[in-house]
Amino acid sequence: MKRLFLLVAAGLTVVALAGAVGLPDLAGAQDASASEDSITVSGAGTVDAVPNEATMSFGAESRAATAKAAVAANADAMRRILNALRQAGGRELATQWVSVYAVTDETGQVREYAASNSVSAVSDVDDAPALLDAAAEAGANQISGPGLSSSNAETLYRQALAKAVEDARLNAAALAKAAGKSLGSITTIVEGGASQPQPLYREAAQAADSSTPIVPGEQETSAAVSVTFSLR
Repeated sequence: MKRLFLLVAAGLTVVALAGAVGLPDLAGAQDASASEDSITVSGAGTVDAVPNEATMSFGAESRAATAKAAVAANADAMRRILNALRQAGGRELATQWVSVYAVTDETGQVREYAASNSVSAVSDVDDAPALLDAAAEAGANQISGPGLSSSNAETLYRQALAKAVEDARLNAAALAKAAGKSLGSITTIVEGGASQPQPLYREAAQAADSSTPIVPGEQETSAAVSVTFSLR
């Protein structure tokens, strides 16, 4: 019995020594990590560009004594408009909506039926005036737009992102210097998200002719980021 007690006591002593010598100090490692200096800043970047694409809507409304006659007349009108749009260089043509409804008088009696159809089309900005004129000449009596955009929108946004990161670096460097530190490496970047390109309403040159004038101006693409840097 006395021998068994001695063996157990000796085993506990060995375990205690092994813990004191061989196991890492996890609490100390966590404290060192938590005390590492860092700084988180925001950055913003913008890129200006003249849009090169225009999206417009073209439609026609036709009226007749019956719904069937109104739909048939509207189909003929839209075929002429679609053909004119294609010949004028319109692309990505797509139907937006089709509508048929009864037109009533003040007593609620049906006077006639109206059918309408609208299609969207994309063109280069320079070709947009010709597209508008061609559609109107073909019989379009519902025209809206243009919505202006850049065909290289993703590239412009990435350029704005790069500027945003550089802006964040400059902000962080100024703060680090004020605190008597030097800027280390980037540890975290969080993208703030893209905003819709905004028109800048700057005057742009436009050739004078008899076509409907389209002035694209400039659009601003912006990006924002949040960046964490280590400090030394």
